Amino acid sequence: MADLDPLSALAWLVDAGADEAIGNEPVNRLTAKQSVKPTDFLQPVKPAATSTEPRAPRPMPTVAPRPKAPASAIAGDAIGAAQDVAGRATTLAELKAAMEAFDGCTLKKNATNTVFADGVPNHRIMVIGEAPGRDEDKIGKPFVGRAGQLLDKMLAAIQLDRTKNAYITNVINWRPPDNRDPTPEEAAVCLPFLRRHIDLVDPGIIILLGAVAAKHVMGKTDGIMRLRGKWLDYNVNGRMVPVMPTLHPAYLLRRAADKKLAWHDLQMIRDKISSLGLLDSNTASV
Repeated sequence: MADLDPLSALAWLVDAGADEAIGNEPVNRLTAKQSVKPTDFLQPVKPAATSTEPRAPRPMPTVAPRPKAPASAIAGDAIGAAQDVAGRATTLAELKAAMEAFDGCTLKKNATNTVFADGVPNHRIMVIGEAPGRDEDKIGKPFVGRAGQLLDKMLAAIQLDRTKNAYITNVINWRPPDNRDPTPEEAAVCLPFLRRHIDLVDPGIIILLGAVAAKHVMGKTDGIMRLRGKWLDYNVNGRMVPVMPTLHPAYLLRRAADKKLAWHDLQMIRDKISSLGLLDSNTASV
């Protein structure tokens, strides 16, 4: 190729297949190449040059604020409030005052009085009904209407008297409108007070009047006709107390023919009271 002129040499290269340039500058392939050490890749990479000016702070990501819980969810735990208030009462007088000051039950808004209890707790014979009626709401004591008059006669038949040796209260302490059954929510708010009421009286026997009382005190959903006349047990301060569900006096006013069933229950109650010796002691338990 040394004998060829430049144009002929270029034509020869094209014929040989070298038809494109691979660089703008000629490369001398005869000079020695700089060797690369196999450990060069382990050397730390120099950081890129950075500006000496302070970097602006990165903005915080925008987070939507969590919605606040409604006031009713914070301060509206009526059942929890009832448990707290009832649990702090150490006497019946304190429990009554706590219930009169309590505003967590919706029934109280339309009630005239808080119907707490009536009678003498000393003999530890406790009678629990359902809820106050019109007369009870007006006077502020349980069982003072027609049903209450019948109850007094029923108790007298087995030598019991609210002025001497029997103590009467209700599951619900405020009158439901139109004497309807209390809702589960209304009963749930009242139950902490009732349970504390039972603990403070420390009864030796409990008499439940009607299906509502049996349901909320004992957790029974059977009808009163299936429950009555059978002894149940309720844990009071670590001991089991006999419980007798029987017919409510208001029911007996409508179904006089069933008074014979109630009389059977009363006889069982009388015998149990006698066997427990509850009328032989006047020691107050609260």
